[in-house]
Amino acid sequence: MGGALQWGQTRLYEPCHGSGSFMVQSEKFIDAHNGRRIDLAIYGQERNHTTYGLARMNLAIRGIGARLDWNPEGTLLRDAFPDEKFDFVLANPPFNVSDWSGDILAEDRRWKFGTPPVGNANFAWMQHIYDKLDAAGIAGVVMANGSMSSMSSGEGEIRRAMVEAEAVDAMVALPGQLFYGTQIPACIWILAKDKSNGIAKSAKLRNRRGEVLFIDARKMGALVPGSRKQKELSRDEIARIAGAYHAWRGEPDVGAYADEPGFCKAASMEEIAKHGHVLTPGRYVGAGAAEEDGEPFEEKFDRLTAELRAQFADGRRLEKEIEARLEKLS
Repeated sequence: MGGALQWGQTRLYEPCHGSGSFMVQSEKFIDAHNGRRIDLAIYGQERNHTTYGLARMNLAIRGIGARLDWNPEGTLLRDAFPDEKFDFVLANPPFNVSDWSGDILAEDRRWKFGTPPVGNANFAWMQHIYDKLDAAGIAGVVMANGSMSSMSSGEGEIRRAMVEAEAVDAMVALPGQLFYGTQIPACIWILAKDKSNGIAKSAKLRNRRGEVLFIDARKMGALVPGSRKQKELSRDEIARIAGAYHAWRGEPDVGAYADEPGFCKAASMEEIAKHGHVLTPGRYVGAGAAEEDGEPFEEKFDRLTAELRAQFADGRRLEKEIEARLEKLS
């Protein structure tokens, strides 16, 4: 779709682009900052043919050029852009998917931080996205809250490896009821390929190695007028979240960063290790009522729910394996 993509453009990738809303927003960002649309090259792939078609239409009516691929096998099983690397990745993968061919992909080269559990694709998506970044790439990934704290099926070890390898730049806890179609609480993982020498607006960023920024935005947002279930963030709230991250990165002309109790905290690797590499912002910024064991109820509920889903998935897989073996014996 669209014209030929050119060398030298800023390259943006969506591994599961849905109807293309992230790609539309990226173009709006370019326009708002007096950029040229021709300087942005957009790539995306999608498994669902209906939403793939919607994305093509969504971009076409806005005059946005992009290379979109319909990939019925799925991004994790067959990457449509196996040799491409990108400056930015934006993604809102499906949460807690159990049917993602994890058994087939157990030895995949993308699992740099550890093999994702067969019963949950969350960390498969995270590692696929990290693998697609170029040498100074940045990714923003919307993910289920359980990804920040789950210890089941090796997920805690994968998370620890990601932190220790400086792959995690920042974590943002989002308010509930923010997304259509799901009530699962969500967060944003910001991943960075190189936290030491990133570039923004032609200026060198601050060396952020040894730190992770935590932002707790759970108390933000308000109900959409006329709705009792759907929330949205105001422009000012979005600017506050983005401003904290930009200041912490050391971007020019955004002011100095400072920790703000209850909202944001730059935590050291030592502090994160003391929390067992659990990455829920509420543990670091000082917000939220904690139980006797020091884990806030909402965080514990999300973690235990994710672990229970993973255990159910493992149980179903084992049942099928036992039935198959019994059939061979009969």
